[in-house]
Amino acid sequence: MGKWDENKKLKLDSLLNTSFELFTSQGINQTSISDIVKKAGVAKGTFYLYFKDKYDIRNRLIARKSNQLFAIAYEELLKEDLHTVEDKIIFMMKHILMHLAENPMLLSLIYKDLSWALFKEAMTTNTDDSETDFLQIITKMFEESDVKYRNPELMMFLIVEMVSSAGYSSIVYKQPQPLDDLLPELEYAVRGIMKEYEIK
Repeated sequence: MGKWDENKKLKLDSLLNTSFELFTSQGINQTSISDIVKKAGVAKGTFYLYFKDKYDIRNRLIARKSNQLFAIAYEELLKEDLHTVEDKIIFMMKHILMHLAENPMLLSLIYKDLSWALFKEAMTTNTDDSETDFLQIITKMFEESDVKYRNPELMMFLIVEMVSSAGYSSIVYKQPQPLDDLLPELEYAVRGIMKEYEIK
């Protein structure tokens, strides 16, 4: 990486890290682009080289943080002896939920906006070389599986939406029950969805 590319990456990282800090401490509505660039130590014009507005940086930040969560879960998955897509999805789901339960600031940013559609859009339009390609890994899992599923993308959309909504309520409000008690129920529900989507 050349000096110019390195400088560009440093500025981008500074903007993303600063926006994460401000969004999670004072909220997106109370954070202005001026607040972000001042704290990041960059010019306002630099912000607009990378992002359209603060909602664009929020979406990119959600994608990056979601990607990092997935990468950590995937690294742990590789240490396990799991063979079915179903078992792999369940493992990663549990790992990500437990990680979010231990990181309330990250949870506050990601979970209110986490969705398969937003994540997919952000990952396909703004992939950094340093990031794990979430979509490629999931696609490969399904392609290599002995069990085939009809419309796997729709199936994953339904699973992510259900898990994110139920997980958020469980972690933040302990409703309908604490996460440790909810995880077996989520596993049961995810397995049920995947079973229904199997091509017989």
